[in-house]
Amino acid sequence: MLRSVAVLTSFAALMAATAQAQDHRVEIGAVAGWTASDGVSGPGIIAGDGNAYNSIEPKDAFSYGVDIGFFLTEHWEIGGLFDQQKSKLQITGPSNTIEIGDMSVDNYHGIITYNFGDSSSKARFYVLGGAGATHYGSVPFTTLLGQSRETNGHTQFSTTWGAGAKLYPGHNVGLKLGVRWTPTYVKSDYAGWWCDPYWGCYVTTNAQYSNQFEFSGGLSFRF
Repeated sequence: MLRSVAVLTSFAALMAATAQAQDHRVEIGAVAGWTASDGVSGPGIIAGDGNAYNSIEPKDAFSYGVDIGFFLTEHWEIGGLFDQQKSKLQITGPSNTIEIGDMSVDNYHGIITYNFGDSSSKARFYVLGGAGATHYGSVPFTTLLGQSRETNGHTQFSTTWGAGAKLYPGHNVGLKLGVRWTPTYVKSDYAGWWCDPYWGCYVTTNAQYSNQFEFSGGLSFRF
């Protein structure tokens, strides 16, 4: 009897140790930070205030987001993220900048993450890449004549690329620090003609992207 109890106790201890050492399969993160943004430029125009303006862009602002990942292996993780920047739309020129109104910039991306080190490590560095869409929300504003107007929202294809570190002082809860770059295609400008003896002549363009550079920190929960 005592021998059977000893065997069962040893088996239970072994199972507990195995469960403790088992890799985590799901990870959920919540972060907040600051996003530096730029926009696109175009031909200069003279506005009603007499100043010239030649670019439009979101203002640098606070941002926050959530993400979820599923571990395929100890290192490879697939998932998705949502991120929102609470910004303002502004137009700029050589001598002046005007804020048009409040605007939210939302990012929706599927991502693939590679985590360095062992799953049991207290600190893991990571790199990620993904693709999805960036939505520029509508902007309410008031004209110089006092009329209330609102711009239309717009959604464009974008990619996202990031790196950072995950620190785990506890078993399931950790800290997440990261930087992320999100370039969003906005438009293409006419750049001229290109002629080739075989293919003939065709119009060439220069693509313009609106870039977001996010610096964030938050919590990471793994199960």
